[in-house]
Amino acid sequence: MGEAGVTPGVRARAMSGLGDLVYEGASGDAHAELFSVPVADGWRRRTAGEFATDVTSVAKGLIAAGVGEGDRVLVVSGSHQEWVRVAFAVWSVRGVVVPLEPSASVERVVQVVRHTRPAAALVEGERLLRTVAGLQRELPDLGRVWRLEPDLPDLVSLGAYMDATSVRFRRDETRPEDAAVVLYPLSTVSRSMRGVVLSHGALLTAAASLVDRMWPRLSELDQGRASALLDLPLTQIQGLASLLACVVGRVRVGLTAPGTLMARVASFKPTVLVCSAAQLESVFAVERERAQSTGWDSLATFNASVAAAVDFDQSPKKGAWRRLSRSMYGWSFVRVRELFGNRVHLGVCWGGGLSHELDAFFSGVGVPVMQVFGTPETAGVFSANAVGSRVAGTVGRVLDDRELWVSPEGEAYVRGGALFSGYWGDAEGSRSAFRDGWLATGVAAEVDDSGFVGVRGRLRPQAAMAEVPGRFVARSAAGAVVERAESGAGVVPAVVEERVAVESPSPELVAVESGERSDAELVAEFEARLRAHPLISQVLVIVEGRPFASALVTLVRDQLEYWRLVNGRPLSMAPEEIAGDRDLLREVQGLVYEANRSVPRHLAVRSFHVLAEEFTSQSGLVQPSGELRREAVLRAFAEEIDGLYRVRREQ
Repeated sequence: MGEAGVTPGVRARAMSGLGDLVYEGASGDAHAELFSVPVADGWRRRTAGEFATDVTSVAKGLIAAGVGEGDRVLVVSGSHQEWVRVAFAVWSVRGVVVPLEPSASVERVVQVVRHTRPAAALVEGERLLRTVAGLQRELPDLGRVWRLEPDLPDLVSLGAYMDATSVRFRRDETRPEDAAVVLYPLSTVSRSMRGVVLSHGALLTAAASLVDRMWPRLSELDQGRASALLDLPLTQIQGLASLLACVVGRVRVGLTAPGTLMARVASFKPTVLVCSAAQLESVFAVERERAQSTGWDSLATFNASVAAAVDFDQSPKKGAWRRLSRSMYGWSFVRVRELFGNRVHLGVCWGGGLSHELDAFFSGVGVPVMQVFGTPETAGVFSANAVGSRVAGTVGRVLDDRELWVSPEGEAYVRGGALFSGYWGDAEGSRSAFRDGWLATGVAAEVDDSGFVGVRGRLRPQAAMAEVPGRFVARSAAGAVVERAESGAGVVPAVVEERVAVESPSPELVAVESGERSDAELVAEFEARLRAHPLISQVLVIVEGRPFASALVTLVRDQLEYWRLVNGRPLSMAPEEIAGDRDLLREVQGLVYEANRSVPRHLAVRSFHVLAEEFTSQSGLVQPSGELRREAVLRAFAEEIDGLYRVRREQ
């Protein structure tokens, strides 16, 4: 897969830009298989030469449309072949990709377009296509808007007359410090736009470092046999970093829609499994459930096989006794491997979160899992496990070109290697993200004596915090906070079951130009602000006859599942459990806090209740026009509403 003694990762560091990845592969071996595209009867493979030709045709169209060096190109698309083709074409002409998921709300898309002022846009979906096209009068920089469809005929036809050398000249001028992408993380509690800018050099370095860490295992495969199936969203850093690492390592990539990995794995038969902890937890849960449904003896046998696999993985010496013990349950381990296509040679678990037991179990059955962790600001990775150098339940050691420091409050700080260039249009935020040259990640972590990193979760985002008496709040540079109780004072829990108390902003933070608007109009505006978030479906604010304003909030079912995937929650987690998840509640809490800034104090929502199920017309809670039947909702959820005020009094 690479020259003797030289990994593709090391070679990638010498490249100037991401566009070189495609053309370097095509010039080395144009017939090498680079991608697999799902079709009705399986998968169709695309060679490096074919893909380079496709990228060139799109790149010529972008040049013909007037996309210049440094221009942003908005790409609203799902994770499929056309997204990859467009992204590499933009990078080849020194443009900057601004990716958004097709499920994004209209408000989110409008904010991103206004914030980045793209020169062109490719949009999937009629609703968002109309939204972006409608902004062309307001934003003269937005020259062309195309529908993102298979083969991109309208865009490709623009540059059909051009010679490919026009693309090569642009690509040759690319510098490592040039911006390549502006990422807007999906889960954010702040209404302000914070786009993470990553350069060509940062993304290439991160991908190369990860390949170097995994190379001892990848090099065991015959040339051209390495293949990876991805179902991580390419609009987020985990999916983008996974894609680039595969291209750097010459691992054939198959793309699926998020959440469909296990449905596609049997036909693809990957040798490298790239997934989240939730996918592995789901497989384990399915096998345990199958054992339990067949009787007590089967469950006991399953538990014994798990113990044998964990013991085999954890023991430094694989003696005859342990090998025999493991072989007794070989039939069970074969079944687990078959669920992944029976060819998996390496598992890469993005985002960490896999327990010690499951980490050891999968490695013990013959699917060694390497946990990887990073943030958008670190180009997706700063720590990863490696074959022969791993501790189950950790995310491995820091990459060779990085340094990690954990503050006394437990926050991880990183420097060196591939770090972001800053936040788009936010010079002050970019500067404050660093403390004496160290990037504050907003991640709670610990490091053992051997240098293995354990991730303990994310610290509370700054926008969700309100000043609470008795609480000391130390705001980190990356917009996170570390909290501890002051001496003699108790910390009030931010989340009490599913009911959340939201501190009202102080009077000086409330700037409202209400004019002649009534309370009802202001409440309607407040509800509309919350509904604009992709997670939130319906909002009902309760004011009349109550000591303060509260709210019922319902969630969009599809977005709830997407949130679960991105945040590494298990597939077995019920919607009701997700709705009560502390991180999700904090996200909604931050949205409520921001919306409170737009209304007078007496209308500011101070507590809310999140429901996993939406109000429907079938239940009599929604009018045919789509508006809520407010009185019916108040009657149906009287107990939950009363609970909001009980919780507040108790606090």
